[in-house]
Amino acid sequence: MDGGEVWARYSRDGDTLAVLHVEADPALRGTGAAGRFMQALVEWARAEGVKLRPVCSYAAVWLQRSKASHDVLA
Repeated sequence: MDGGEVWARYSRDGDTLAVLHVEADPALRGTGAAGRFMQALVEWARAEGVKLRPVCSYAAVWLQRSKASHDVLA
């Protein structure tokens, strides 16, 4: 899809990444783009040995619903 991106604001403390906010451009909302972003973030966290601490409500709900991602929760 053209003209859109998904991004996150985060804070890192050692091996823990606090996900403060996840947002998708309006053109991408409802397309699953934020979910694909979260999946990529989980895969990155695994590869880097980083744990995710969701502060953002979207990230928290997504990670809770994605049982396969629980291994990266801080």
